[in-house]
Amino acid sequence: MTPSASLTIRPARADEYERLGKLLVKAYATLPGMPQPDEQPDYYVMLADVAGRAARPSLTVFVATGEQGDLLGSIDFIADMRHYGSGGAASTVTDAAGVRLLAVDNAFRGQGTGRALAQFCIERARALGKAGVVLHTTKAMQAAWAMYEGLGFVRFPEIDFRQGNLEVFGFRLNLDGGAATASI
Repeated sequence: MTPSASLTIRPARADEYERLGKLLVKAYATLPGMPQPDEQPDYYVMLADVAGRAARPSLTVFVATGEQGDLLGSIDFIADMRHYGSGGAASTVTDAAGVRLLAVDNAFRGQGTGRALAQFCIERARALGKAGVVLHTTKAMQAAWAMYEGLGFVRFPEIDFRQGNLEVFGFRLNLDGGAATASI
């Protein structure tokens, strides 16, 4: 299914940060197999802290809104991988942009919002002249994993890491025909 023509993607506004944080926490906590807030409290604090992430250099939190201005979902776009902010070696990847924390409100899943957000970030990276896009996902995020592969992302095990007991898997999409590399 494709998102409605009225879908808008834009930077998140400060007055939306709290609602957006709640959307992220709920979206991640309801994924089957995802560690819960009491198991990884620091992770969920980070998810909820949209203002803190939006204040970081080179990071923009984008939202998708519907016809009525509803927050449908969000994604973090990182223009400079040094500010990627996860475990593993992702911050050493050169000439790439990163995407993190894609989340879609449970009521709007399966309607193309996540794909639209991901494609928006791919085009933004391309417009910035980046050679690739890098991201992480987990086995708990099967719909996202399949979507990323459908968009052409391939496994990038050099940036895999563990977050507590959760295995986190790296992916990359080459935009210039070359290969993104980690300077490990």
